[in-house]
Amino acid sequence: MVVPLSKLHCLLKRAQMLLLCLGIAYLMAGSILLLQRSTIKTAQPNPPSLPPLLSLVAPPAALGTAGMGMRARSRWAAVQAVSGGGAKASRNWTGSRSPGVQHLHRRWFHSLLPESPEQKVSQHRNSRHKGTYIGCFLHNASDRALGGTMLYDLRKMTSSLCQDTCSESGYQFAGLEYGAECHCGNRISSPQAPEEDCSLVCRGERGSPCGGVGRLSIYKVEEQLPGHRKFRNIHHRGCFKLTNSTIGTFPIHSFQLNLTTQSCIETCTDKELPLAVLKRPHCFCTWTSSLFNINQQLDKQQCAESDSQNHTESSESTAPAENDHYQVYHTPVLDSRCKERMFLPQRSSSLVALSSFPGAGNTWVRHLIELVTGYYTGSFYFDGSLYNRGFKGEKDYWKSGRSICVKTHESGQKEIEMFDSAILLIRNPYRSLIAEFNRKCAGHLGHASEAQWDSKEWPEFVSSYAPWWASHALSWLKFGRRLLVVHYEELQKALLSQLRLIAAFLNVTITEERLLCAQSNQDGHFKRPGAQQPSFDPFTPDMRGMIDSFILTVDQALQSRNFSGVPQEYLPR
Repeated sequence: MVVPLSKLHCLLKRAQMLLLCLGIAYLMAGSILLLQRSTIKTAQPNPPSLPPLLSLVAPPAALGTAGMGMRARSRWAAVQAVSGGGAKASRNWTGSRSPGVQHLHRRWFHSLLPESPEQKVSQHRNSRHKGTYIGCFLHNASDRALGGTMLYDLRKMTSSLCQDTCSESGYQFAGLEYGAECHCGNRISSPQAPEEDCSLVCRGERGSPCGGVGRLSIYKVEEQLPGHRKFRNIHHRGCFKLTNSTIGTFPIHSFQLNLTTQSCIETCTDKELPLAVLKRPHCFCTWTSSLFNINQQLDKQQCAESDSQNHTESSESTAPAENDHYQVYHTPVLDSRCKERMFLPQRSSSLVALSSFPGAGNTWVRHLIELVTGYYTGSFYFDGSLYNRGFKGEKDYWKSGRSICVKTHESGQKEIEMFDSAILLIRNPYRSLIAEFNRKCAGHLGHASEAQWDSKEWPEFVSSYAPWWASHALSWLKFGRRLLVVHYEELQKALLSQLRLIAAFLNVTITEERLLCAQSNQDGHFKRPGAQQPSFDPFTPDMRGMIDSFILTVDQALQSRNFSGVPQEYLPR
């Protein structure tokens, strides 16, 4: 009798201990989860360590200024805990899991981050509708209501934003779909649908119809007087000599005695054609073509002399002269041949980095690469504002092999050696620092205020980020396996030739039409507007002395690797 009682007593003790342990484990798990969530709200990204190159300091942690956005520069945005060992524990946690779980953890982390300044939009503000609401229309694979350009904004799309975008791009109609997508066009090419099909509201405002699934809520953009319409993305293609047989194939011909460049561009924009070809009083509209190859350009003076010589004669004849000179302009209309993009049809086993210092124009180059190749670019991080604006590769796992190249700002040896090759994008450090400070203060499209430029945060930012500009380039030059160095300023000056080099490096065959299409839409919808600068020189003599020494160091490193040095405008005078 004693033995069974003793066994029962031991069993009860074990059960009590087991229940006690389970209770403690449950409480600890809950406490850790609460601590982790509270830490995420205030955590700053833990900067990766850099190799000891020329005693340059490591990249700085994010500044603590109110309103400055956070950019995670570690691979899975490990959370930096308040205690000294917190960051280390977090890195061990991410390193102990499979890449798939790490990718999910990275997405989960970013879903809890506060929105960037450009994403914070009041849901209750009064919207200002400039145009006239037309109705709900079909918009699917077989019946596309509007065939012009598209804009995505999954957080703050409004009918006014869509109408402004379409108006600036030269379109008369603006259509909203899914509450977040904006489509533009100059004619509606599908039948009308029941109004209840467009029941979704815009993400950035309440009370406005914003389309539905396969349905567009279409607005007629506010009318403007001829000659007063303001367009963006207009570029002068050049002066070309064309025959009558050639211009006879162009789909649109307009004869206007008082023809101006603006009126011809308006005519071709209304016809949804990307090129305006003019010689007073004749205006032609057509698609991008190899006829307008950059190598076939003539001197602008030849067009000017031909125009002035034949102006009086042309008013008497309605037929254009044989073998005449014409001015060619890109209209704001996006050529449909470079509008469609997709992931790589077959996964690539080679990872190509698009590496740059923050503020060096990585987003702009990604836009150009996607236009000229037709393939999405990926990212080592996840930036919700970029995804919202149409960079669909942002949400794809960076190692998936489905992207043509992968954006990164990393500069540690381990991160560099994970890529098989890289496009190293370098920009003048003075402009890079200004661009990145603007982004931190006001988001991708905003500008820092005068007070922020005049605050103590600016000198702290320069002292931390200027060395990173140099160490980033030096690290990739030292550890990169196969590099193509692209200077931002040279890409601006010689866009087509630089894009050909990039496409060849990526092993992608591109057509001349696609190149011209990329050139005509090079600015896109993700460029900081204007050239707003502080009213004073933000760089002190000490700052300039430090930055100039870094420029010389990078210049020497480039030449030692048999690359051309930095552009002359970088070098101190």
